[in-house]
Amino acid sequence: MASGSSRGRLRIFLGAFGDPGHAFPILALGSRLAERGHEVTIETWERWRGHVEAAGIGFVAAPEYPVFPTRERPLKPYEAVVEATPVTRHAIVEARPDVVVHDILTLAPALAAELEDVPAATLVPHPYPALAPGLAPYAIGARPPRTTLGRALWSAIDRPVERALRQGRSELNETRRRLGLPQLERLHGGISARLCMVGTFPQLEYPRDWPPNVHVVGPLLWEPPSDAVESPPGDEPLVLIATSTAQDPELRLLRAAVTGLAHEPVRVLATTNRRQFGLPLRVPANARLVDWLSYARTMPGCALVVCHAGHGTLARALTCAAPVVAVPHSGDMAENAARADWAGVGVRLPWRLLSGPTLRLAVRRALSEPSLSERAHELASWAAAHDGATRAAELVEAMVAEERGGA
Repeated sequence: MASGSSRGRLRIFLGAFGDPGHAFPILALGSRLAERGHEVTIETWERWRGHVEAAGIGFVAAPEYPVFPTRERPLKPYEAVVEATPVTRHAIVEARPDVVVHDILTLAPALAAELEDVPAATLVPHPYPALAPGLAPYAIGARPPRTTLGRALWSAIDRPVERALRQGRSELNETRRRLGLPQLERLHGGISARLCMVGTFPQLEYPRDWPPNVHVVGPLLWEPPSDAVESPPGDEPLVLIATSTAQDPELRLLRAAVTGLAHEPVRVLATTNRRQFGLPLRVPANARLVDWLSYARTMPGCALVVCHAGHGTLARALTCAAPVVAVPHSGDMAENAARADWAGVGVRLPWRLLSGPTLRLAVRRALSEPSLSERAHELASWAAAHDGATRAAELVEAMVAEERGGA
C-alpha cells in the first residue's frame, strides 16, 4: 500500500482489544508516538474513545468480542478473528499507515496489515510467552527448575507443549486460509517475525538467548486521569489493595484483605475498581474503601501493594518502588506472580489458600523482609532511566526506516 506520509512524520496504526491490560499499553505507545510528531490511529473498544481522542489520536471502534468464548458469545478465538479482520482491513485502508502495531491477543490488525502489504509489529504487554526449552509451560506459575529432577520434569513436558503449539498453528493457518493468506511454518505465528516489543521489566524475564526480533523495552504504563484519593490517617505503612478490573467478580481478595488486616499495624486503602460489591462489608478503622483511584498517584506512597498480579498493576507497583503480595486468580497472573517471586520483589499466595489469616501472614512477611523493598527500588530506578513507551516508539520508527531503506 502506498503511503502519503513524509519521511519524518509517520502514519501509525495501533490495534488492541479493550481489556485494560491490553488497551492501556497500546494507549501508552500511541500517546508517545503522537508526542513525537506522528499521525496515530488506534483501533480499540468504544469505551476508550474519549481518552484516545483527548490525546490527539485518531480513534476507530474495534469489533468487540471476548478473547475466549462464552455461553453468550460462543465464537472460538480464530472464528472471531476471521469476522474482525475485514472490518480492521477497511480501517487500515482508510488510515494508509506506514506500519501497524498490534497487541499479542489482537490478531485482526496483523492479518489485515499482511493483506494490505503493510509491515506489522507485535506488542506483548507482559512477559514473553515463548519460553526457552526446559522451562515450565507459560502461565502455570512455576519458577525455573533448580534441581536435576526439576530440569528433567520440565524437559519431559517440552514435547507435549510443542504439540499444543502445533495445534495452535493449525488453527491460525486455517484462519489464514479463510482470509486468503499463505500458511506459516513457524510456531507462535501471531507474533511478528519482524519486530516484537515486550512491555515488561527485563528483571522479570528468565535468562535466555533472545531472538533477534524480540526486544524487552520495559513497561508501557497508562491510566485514565482521576482525582487524588485521601489515604487513611496515621503513620503506619500504607497497604494498597488493588483488585483486578477483569477477574475475581466476588471481590474475594478485597474481602480477605480488609478483614484479615483489620487489627494489623498498617493503613489499608482498598479499591473495588468500580466492580459491584454484592454482600456488605464492614470496613475497619484502619481502612478506607473507594470505587476508583489513580495507581500513579497512590502507589508511590505505598509500602506494599496487594493484587491479583495482573501485569499492569504489578508493573505500576514496581515502577513506584512498592513490593507486592501477589494472589493470582487466572490467565497469566500465576506467571506474573512467579516472576515477582523469582525476582525478589514480592510474596506469592496461591488463590486456593486465600483467606483473611493467610493474607495477613503474607503481608507480615512482605513488610518484614527489607530485601523486597530494596529490590523494588532497584526496579523503580531502572524504570526511571528506561521509559518503555519511548523505547518502543524508537523501535517502531527504526523498523519503518529499515523497511524504506530496503525498498
